[in-house]
Amino acid sequence: MARRQKTLEPQQARSRESLRKLQKAAAEVLGQHGVEGTTIPRIAQHAGLTPGAIYRRFRDKDELLETVVLGILERQDKRLRESLTAEMAARIPLPVLAEQFINGMVVSYRANTGLLRGLRQFARSRENTPFWKKAAKLEARTIEYLADTLVKNRSEITHPDPRTAAALGLMMVVSTLIELVLNCPDGKVWKGIMPKDDQALKRELVRSFLSYLGVARTGA
Repeated sequence: MARRQKTLEPQQARSRESLRKLQKAAAEVLGQHGVEGTTIPRIAQHAGLTPGAIYRRFRDKDELLETVVLGILERQDKRLRESLTAEMAARIPLPVLAEQFINGMVVSYRANTGLLRGLRQFARSRENTPFWKKAAKLEARTIEYLADTLVKNRSEITHPDPRTAAALGLMMVVSTLIELVLNCPDGKVWKGIMPKDDQALKRELVRSFLSYLGVARTGA
């Protein structure tokens, strides 16, 4: 029995590593080629596998991409909860914290434009499916956690409903980044009426978010 256990463990480890490698390859192909250009043969080539090896794990491309998208959303939510607890947030002035996470969001959207665009395109194509509902709940859970963490024990917020304001303010930031970064990456459509560069965009997003919460920015 012990020998059998020792045999199974390396096999299971190889299987997990193969699955991780496959999902990573699928995400990279999605980011580079979009939903239409993400094919099983292309993913297989990128992962160093055969198409047959993928079909032994997943019924089709949609099932694979559903797993990839949900995995990304789950890891994002987990990383947020580990890196920003209510106790950590309470030690940072709200204007500083808002600036930190909004700056991070702008950088992340720029660095992962192709992947984020592909994720949203795929999710829209699966609207009202069990996958879509689960993905939407994960996104909402992340926003809810961040909003709760930001407003806890924050007397400087003067908005009459801090939690709702924080959640809606975060959605405004996300929606702005989707429109300016994902939908119009070259910026030509909005030239002359939107912030001229990312530094200006970060400043205005922080200003808008804090103003909506009714937080005074000392020295602004």
